[in-house]
Amino acid sequence: MAYVTGSSAGRERARPGGPGGGPGHGSGGERPDGAGSGGGREDGAERAGAPERTSLSARARDAIRQRIADRTYPQGARLVEREVAEELRMSRVPVREALRALVGEGLLELLPHSGVRVRRLDRADVEHLYEVWEPLAVQASRLAARRVARSAPVEPPGVTALRASLDRAEQAASDPEGAREVAAHTAFHEDIVALSGNPMLARTMERLGGQLRLLFGMREEPEHMRAQHAVMFRYIAQGDEESAAASTLLHVRDSRTVALRSLFDDA
Repeated sequence: MAYVTGSSAGRERARPGGPGGGPGHGSGGERPDGAGSGGGREDGAERAGAPERTSLSARARDAIRQRIADRTYPQGARLVEREVAEELRMSRVPVREALRALVGEGLLELLPHSGVRVRRLDRADVEHLYEVWEPLAVQASRLAARRVARSAPVEPPGVTALRASLDRAEQAASDPEGAREVAAHTAFHEDIVALSGNPMLARTMERLGGQLRLLFGMREEPEHMRAQHAVMFRYIAQGDEESAAASTLLHVRDSRTVALRSLFDDA
C-alpha cells in the first residue's frame, strides 16, 4: 500500500521550508518542493521534458485525488512519494509535483519531518466548506438556467451533458462500493458550473472540487437527495432561474445536514 495510517491526533502544521517537509522523508529524502537527494540531477531532465512532465503530473494528481475520494487513501493516511510512484508506475518527479498540488488544494497537508498525509476534515472544516459552496452552487444553477433561457428555443450543449450526468448518478446509486456514485454526484455539480458559462466561477469551484469530492465520499447519499438532482435539472432545463436557485439551496442545505449527521452524529 502506498500509505501509512496516520495518528488520529489533531492536525500538525509544517513550516513550508522546514526540514523533511515532503512526501519522501525516510525514502530518499525528497520533499514536495523538489529538494532532496538527486534533485539537482533531475532539473535538466525536467526542463527538457516539461510538457510531458506536466501531463504526467496531471495524471498523477487525478489518480491520487480519486484514491482519496474513494478512501483507498483514508483520512489521516501518510503518503510516501516513492511508494505512490511505484503504485502509479511513474517516476517520482510528477508524483512529487502532484502531491505538492494536492497540498495546495487542501486534500493533503504537510507533516513536520515526515512528508504529507490525507487531510482530516473536522467539523469546522465541513462547516466552512458548506458556507463557501452554498452561494456558489446556488449562483451556478441560476446562471445555468439563465443561459438556457437566453438560448431558447435552441438547447445549449451543456444541457445534454448535465442530463447524462444525472442518468449516470441514478445508475451508480446501486453500486455497493459507492465510488461511482461519488464521481457521478460530483460530475453533476461540475456540469452545472460548466453550463453556467462563467469561467471565473469555474476556476473558483475548481479550487473547492477536491475537498467536495472528499466530503461526498465520506457521507451517505440518501435517496431524497438524489431526487433533488432531478428537480434541479428540470428547473435548469426549463430556464427557470429562481426555481433552479431555490432547489439548489435546498439541496446544499440538506447535504450539509446529512454530512454533519453522518460524520459527527448530529441529531
